Amino acid sequence: MNGTSSARQKALAAMFPDGVAARAKLVALGHSHSAISRRCREGGPWRRPIPGVILLTNATPTRHQLLKVALTHAGPEAMLTGVPAARLYGVRRLPPERRAHTLIPHRSKVATWGFAVVERTIHLPEPVEIDGLPVAPLARALIDAARRMDELQSVRAMIHDAVHRGLCTPEELRDELAQASTIGSALPRIVVNALQDGVDSAVEQWLESAVERSGLPQPVWKAELRTPDGVVVGIADAWWPRVGVALQVRHNEVALGPDKVAEMPALVAPGLIVVQVSPGRLRDEPLVVIQELRAAHRRARQRPPPDLGSVPAAPAA
Repeated sequence: MNGTSSARQKALAAMFPDGVAARAKLVALGHSHSAISRRCREGGPWRRPIPGVILLTNATPTRHQLLKVALTHAGPEAMLTGVPAARLYGVRRLPPERRAHTLIPHRSKVATWGFAVVERTIHLPEPVEIDGLPVAPLARALIDAARRMDELQSVRAMIHDAVHRGLCTPEELRDELAQASTIGSALPRIVVNALQDGVDSAVEQWLESAVERSGLPQPVWKAELRTPDGVVVGIADAWWPRVGVALQVRHNEVALGPDKVAEMPALVAPGLIVVQVSPGRLRDEPLVVIQELRAAHRRARQRPPPDLGSVPAAPAA
């Protein structure tokens, strides 16, 4: 490679740091169509994954580069949505997806090509930048993903993961559903409507399942613990009075909406053994939670139980 070619390559690398360029931009920079086609031939230094988009390397493209290819194909106002966008936000319970789903303005005429799925919309949101890529807001990405899925369990797992970890709220999802296309919306509506009463119902199911599998005695559910003189210690989600063990679900990772308070005070009292778990651990690591509960009961049997009473906790407002 001579000095001129080397300088040109460095200039391209600086201009297109992701290694992805629109063919039209390369032409505007002085590269002829024939020279571009020649460099994209078998054994050449470049690749053409989609007509009009050039990968400025002959190496296997990274996931990031493939997303950039799809965005370049879709146009300057495009943004990622669906499963690829949700993955960038950190949602973990996602279905496998090799395609790159993008949103573009309804007036655009770009069409889907291969792995680059293009969806036109009259409700184009303001994108968020993640890792240098324009991405639709998470609630929109989840609804767009769910509308293309056909298994209720997969839709529920994806949306619950995002909501229970505080990445988005049920209200945000409901707002997106209100203006989303009705095509493919049946499954996400089932899941999101079930969130209207909050996320507590799912958490309670996971907790009850873990306790049942533990083989421990049945606890008192939702108990307000009090000292003999009536001082309130706090609320236990599960309470074993004979041994003085309490389990408390710490909801700090759950977003219930602006009008609800998710967190509750920690349980602290002399002799009280408390197992604290998050909703995510109840869902993802029930066996670990069971081991912690059993260990707490073993420790509890080695000392007298604390002098605490309990009454049913008042329902949350």
